[in-house]
Amino acid sequence: MESIQDEMPFLTSLVKGLAAQFGPNCEVVLHDLQREYDSTIVAIENGHITGRKVGDPGTNLGLEILSGHASGDAKSGYVTQTKDGRLLRSTSLYMKNASGQTIGSLCINFDITELAVAEKTLQSLTFGGGSPIVRESFVSNVGDLLDALLQEAQDAVGRPVAHMTKEDKVKFIQTLNAKGAFLVKKAGERVCAYLNISKYTLYSYLDEGKSASESEEG
Repeated sequence: MESIQDEMPFLTSLVKGLAAQFGPNCEVVLHDLQREYDSTIVAIENGHITGRKVGDPGTNLGLEILSGHASGDAKSGYVTQTKDGRLLRSTSLYMKNASGQTIGSLCINFDITELAVAEKTLQSLTFGGGSPIVRESFVSNVGDLLDALLQEAQDAVGRPVAHMTKEDKVKFIQTLNAKGAFLVKKAGERVCAYLNISKYTLYSYLDEGKSASESEEG
């Protein structure tokens, strides 16, 4: 398969079938990762789970894969959280073309909020789970996705922009780069405005971050 569009009838049927099988608490999403990242969703069922629809963007995890900073292998059974605090148990499957390029993904997000509440209530009778919570941003536009990534980078640095040193800003930009943020259109402009730096400085800091990473790996 060289394009998601080659198999759209089957994939759309698969999305509907999975959602019907697991019910209204299960969101099933098909992403075409050959499209612009601000509109990768080409099919979705039970979008009320994350508030998304056809034509909305992918999440930060997809950016990491497209940027080469994360593997395109299937990711199963991870726990993430929506903006309104609902817990999801998710699985992401990635489709590749003949040359190994990731061209699409099928994501299943099952709302386990009520089950988690029930488990906590009955925890004396259960073993409890140990699945780590993965930070994933479900958004309806790439502006919100960039906001989430900027906040995540600031959390990694641990201090507000007004108190950041040059080294802090290099770390901030390196964190964004590792998460694929610069694959989003106009991300560079947003970062420059956020850090109050020029585009020249941004590229300089990007190079410094890459050099530091290569030195550590070496």
